[in-house]
Parts: sequence; C-alpha cells; structure tokens
Amino acid sequence: MSPFQGFPLAAVDFFAELELNNTREWWAAHREVHEEAVKVPMAALAAELEEEFGPIKVYRPNRDVRFSADKAPYKDHQGLVADAGSAMGWYAQLSSRGLMTAGGWYAGAPDQIERYRLAVDDDRAGPALQAVVERLEEDDFVVGGEQLKTRPRGVSPDHPRLDLLRHKSLTAAREYGVPDWLESAEVLERIRQDWRELGPLMTWLSGNVGDTTMTDRGPGRSRR
Repeated sequence: MSPFQGFPLAAVDFFAELELNNTREWWAAHREVHEEAVKVPMAALAAELEEEFGPIKVYRPNRDVRFSADKAPYKDHQGLVADAGSAMGWYAQLSSRGLMTAGGWYAGAPDQIERYRLAVDDDRAGPALQAVVERLEEDDFVVGGEQLKTRPRGVSPDHPRLDLLRHKSLTAAREYGVPDWLESAEVLERIRQDWRELGPLMTWLSGNVGDTTMTDRGPGRSRR
C-alpha cells in the first residue's frame, strides 16, 4: 500500500454532492471518485495510524436503515476508529465540512453510566477528570456527549462537578474544516497529535468506566 499523502479536495466535493444526491444510482455513477479520493487514502491513513494506536476500523459507507426513518442508503461522511473498549475509541472523519478528530466514550450502557457517575463523584477520580476536560477545552477541543437535561437522581444541585455528572457519554472533538494542508501528509500528523492529546481522557474512561457487561445493546447502540 502506498504511504498516506492526504485527501484530495475531490473527496470533500464528493460528500457535498452526495448530500444532494444520496441514491444508489448517483453512487454507482461516482463510484470511481469515491474509490480514488476517499477509500484508498482512508485505508492508507488507517494503516499508518495502526502503528501507534492498534487495529483501525474503517467504517462502511452504507447506512443501516433498518431502524431509521431516513432511508438514504449512504453515509454523508467517512470515518475510522481505533477501539479502546465498549463504545470507546479514537475517531477521525472526513465529510463535506472537512476533517474532524475526536475520541471518548460515545454510547453509554447502564452499567457504564453507573460506574462513570460513581467515579465523577469520587474525591480523587472526579477532580482528575475535571482537570483533563478543562485542559482539552483550553486546547480548543469541544467536549460533548449525551447529557441529562436535569441532574441525576440524588445528586445535589450544588455538586462541584454537576455538569460532568449529567453526562451519559463523554467525547471531545476538534473541527479543522478544509485546511490548506488537507491534501498533504500533515493530515496524518494532525490526527496522531490530537489522538495523543486525547490519551488522558481515554485512560480515565478505560480505568473508571470500562467495558459494558451487557450483551444486547439494541439498535439504538449501533456505531457511526
């Protein structure tokens, strides 16, 4: 496989047009563009990231429409992930909006949420996570994830980490748009550096949330 050399702007254009023409007929007519501008570079990127982050999964372009009212057959983005546990991992994505990097815990099972809240409430683990999150925000990551609109049952309204306790998943992402280095190998270095910066968050989540013991996560827990 050839070394990763960046994504051509044709990849961004491909996704912009796909958003307007998400049909099997359009895809078939533009399959070669997808192959050359998206699939091949993404595979090369994954191969190089694997050296540091372990096995990388490149997601299929087809959408699972079985449980969705939206029957558009293809995803409007291309993502890859390095798993770090149940619904945890490092992530990168290309779409019409450009490049995004991310990481964290993106779909909480009940047993994971329980362990997460116990850890956030803990006088040592909780402040440690708060420090990690604040550092990421200072470095222009956007911290997100599913949250309760109110506080969890039994939690005091003046809890010092109430915002974190509301989370049912916890992620951090950085949007780059379409930078002038998108067509170069600098993309690899940017993703690699972002994933390293996300390392403390992944370490905290792996140690305090861990894998789920649930065997049936249901259709709502499917991946990106």
